Amino acid sequence: MSSEADPIINGWYHYPEKEQKFKVTAHDEPSRTVEIQYFDGNIDELDLDTWYSLDIERIEAPEDWTGPMDNIEKDDLTPDGTEMQREDWDTPYQEVDEKRRAGPRTPEEAREEPGDDWNEGRPKEEHWEEPT
Repeated sequence: MSSEADPIINGWYHYPEKEQKFKVTAHDEPSRTVEIQYFDGNIDELDLDTWYSLDIERIEAPEDWTGPMDNIEKDDLTPDGTEMQREDWDTPYQEVDEKRRAGPRTPEEAREEPGDDWNEGRPKEEHWEEPT
């Protein structure tokens, strides 16, 4: 039989007697246990009899999701301009697309192209021979 306080995985609950909020992280029916994680990050396991004896109520997930995180500042939660913009993602694709559209290069064009970022040149091609 189902009740409002049945353990639902990822469901948030409030235990008014201790003023605690927690989330159900696992429910193992064969062993009749419920694993919970408190808002502060601590983890606990309850048997189903204990679960149903508690005066708990289902609640919405907290808006401040930083509870289980240690020493996080509110300033760390706001973007600081270092995240990638759409143009950053598109540039490598555009370079590859331009080369594809230009068609195959002649050996002379390939030699004129700069090597790598460290000017070490291109690796020499080695032929692999299967051992007999």
